[in-house]
Amino acid sequence: MILPIVAYGDPVLRKVGVDIDKQYSGLEKLIADMFETMAKAKGVGLAAHQVGKSIRLFVVDASPLAEEDEHPELKEFRKIFINAKIVEERGDEWTYSEGCLSIPDIREEVKRLPTIRMKYMDENFVSHEEIFTGIAARIIQHEYDHIEGKLFVDRINTLRRTLLKSRLLDIAKGNVDVSYKMKFPLKK
Repeated sequence: MILPIVAYGDPVLRKVGVDIDKQYSGLEKLIADMFETMAKAKGVGLAAHQVGKSIRLFVVDASPLAEEDEHPELKEFRKIFINAKIVEERGDEWTYSEGCLSIPDIREEVKRLPTIRMKYMDENFVSHEEIFTGIAARIIQHEYDHIEGKLFVDRINTLRRTLLKSRLLDIAKGNVDVSYKMKFPLKK
């Protein structure tokens, strides 16, 4: 089922997610719905916060980036991250233009470190510790920020944020044209 994506300005996007366990009601369906919602919106990552749930869950399917021949290494990169914790970030900062399904029509240059080591559980609650690099690491860091109550616009300089203020307010009010279902916190 396609879920509405929560737009910028909704308080759920600013909450730190809580850990979940195997007994979390409807988890399998929520994960399936998140993958379906993300695909419909043409995204490569989606956090539970973006569908209104402040839990430590996000999904990634970066295969569309491989199909566009931009990043062939991501051809099979489809993962579920539950109760994720980044335990190490390293390397030299690099800048990349990021966007977000909760903040449509805005892309900004964001600096991140290129390599992360992460602990997380998969959909079967099997623990993993992995190192991710490059675009895969960036997608994960972006989604991880969501479960920490942060947005990519928090990582840009103050002047750029100030210049975006009216556009962000328009998004919160629903004054934006999107091709996917959204829930706008200030829409009248």
